[in-house]
This record gives sequence, C-alpha cells and structure tokens, in this order.
Amino acid sequence: MPRTTTTTVTVQFGDCDPAGIVFYPNFQRWMDAASLSFFMQCGVQPWRELVKTRGIVGTPLLEIATKFVTAATYAETLTITTHVESWAAKAFVQHHRITRGETLICEGRETRVFVRRDSDNADRLRAIPVPEDIKTLCS
Repeated sequence: MPRTTTTTVTVQFGDCDPAGIVFYPNFQRWMDAASLSFFMQCGVQPWRELVKTRGIVGTPLLEIATKFVTAATYAETLTITTHVESWAAKAFVQHHRITRGETLICEGRETRVFVRRDSDNADRLRAIPVPEDIKTLCS
C-alpha cells in the first residue's frame, strides 16, 4: 500500500457558483494544495527550503485529469486523500480522492516533475530525475 496522506477543506461560500455548487477549478486548486501537503506530511522540506539547499524549485504540473461524481456545496467538509500512484525516472503521478464522509465527490490524477532552474537560462525550468531520498520518504 503506498503512503497516503489526508488533507481537509471546508468549502466556503466564495468557492461556489451562483447555484451553490463548488466551481470546478476549486477542486484542482485543492488537489494542488494536497500535493504540497503530501510532500510535507512525508517529511520533505518546503519548496522554499529545497530551492536554497538543493536548487529544487518544486513539482510543476504537466497533466491533470479529473472525474466528477457528485456536487459539493458551501459549509461542507471535504477530505482529500493523496498518494503517488507511480514513479518514473523524471515524472510521477499523484492520485487524489475527494470525499464528503463516505461519498466520493471526485478523483484526480496529476502528472508532475521535480524541476530546477536551467543553468544557461534562469527563466527556464528543467525536469530532473526524481530524487531517491524524496521518493523513499514518500513511498
């Protein structure tokens, strides 16, 4: 069983559209926050520290897929469970499952890479191999 973390979100009125349903981009925002929380809960330093010590800027998103099952509304507490579904040489896939109690709201998969600034052009980011120590902490 892969290492799994949990993050909770309380839906605010401003997260919803005029019908009172969570506006779909907010799910991606919460999954992005759960991605960072996953690494921190696994014992990885915050990105602002890793950039200083190892040059790792973070884990930008390459691809996202979300399947919506049912709606959520304000004042509800949602739980996001996150784990790494697969590791490749430079990329990894995180799986997020958002529930309200036992009810599945949506599931998402994010493909991400660890990056550093390009040594020839600081405006560009370059994918690096997944750091083995971070992979070990998160597996």
